[in-house]
Amino acid sequence: MGVQMGVGFLLDLLVGDPNWLPHPVRWIGNLIAYLERKIRALALSEQGLKIAGVVLVLITVGSTYFLTWLILWLASKISVYFYYFVGALLSYYTLATRCLGQEAMGIYQALAIGDLPLARKRLSYIVGRDTAELSEAEIVRGAVETVAENTVDGVISPLFYLFIGGPALGMAYKAVNTLDSMVGYLNDKYRHLGWASAKLDDVANWVPARLTGVLMPIAGGLAGHSTWRGLQIMWRDRRNHKSPNGGYPESAMAGLLGIQIGGTNYYFGEPVYKPTIGDPLKPTVRQDIKAAVRIMVVTAVLVLSLCMLIAVNF
Repeated sequence: MGVQMGVGFLLDLLVGDPNWLPHPVRWIGNLIAYLERKIRALALSEQGLKIAGVVLVLITVGSTYFLTWLILWLASKISVYFYYFVGALLSYYTLATRCLGQEAMGIYQALAIGDLPLARKRLSYIVGRDTAELSEAEIVRGAVETVAENTVDGVISPLFYLFIGGPALGMAYKAVNTLDSMVGYLNDKYRHLGWASAKLDDVANWVPARLTGVLMPIAGGLAGHSTWRGLQIMWRDRRNHKSPNGGYPESAMAGLLGIQIGGTNYYFGEPVYKPTIGDPLKPTVRQDIKAAVRIMVVTAVLVLSLCMLIAVNF
């Protein structure tokens, strides 16, 4: 499994997620949208929607795991080399290191040329908050928060599940994460249908988020920041987040960069206050985005190295 993870990780760094390349996560998304339409037609009450939400999770995650396992089993019948190739390819599909870095660096580049409207537009692709009136510092804050939180969802959690269960479990995790991103909202439309998806996503990310909270400060130290400050702020501010998991990577990142994130954001014109995370030891500047991406990549390499080390020795 270590070889497949390593090759998949390298493919992700080199190739990323080009639009022309077919991607299983898009197919998972199409399946979720199809099942949602069918299930809503049958669920006639709030309780029915909650039960339907459980069914949606079971079908989506179960079928993703089984089909991935079946593909790997069929590949093993052709040859061991083909099995490893397919496993590496499927591992690559679970990771989003390059994609996350590219999105963030696109915002950095727009700020570097002084194009605030472009930076706001690019930020709107990766956050849910209103971006039309954001200052440069607020744009940077949004980008840093997103890089930190998605280090777990897009990189560390996939590596964790690839390590403990291979590509089938890694792809099942992507199904869980896709469900949460599509239906795991607390609004009127998804409050009941999406509750199971949101809860399962919280459970799936529980261990990886806490691993990230510990390992990201170490990676940050390797990247030239203060490991101690990262650990200190992570421990102090880890619960200053609406998510049971999001506070760990965000507080570690804020501590490493010496900035403060969180605070008031606007969603559909309405202010939403979030507790602040970190201390404003310095102004928030665009270089913090580049530093956050570097920390994310080093964290990913550190976690991959630990996984491969354990695989080789045990």
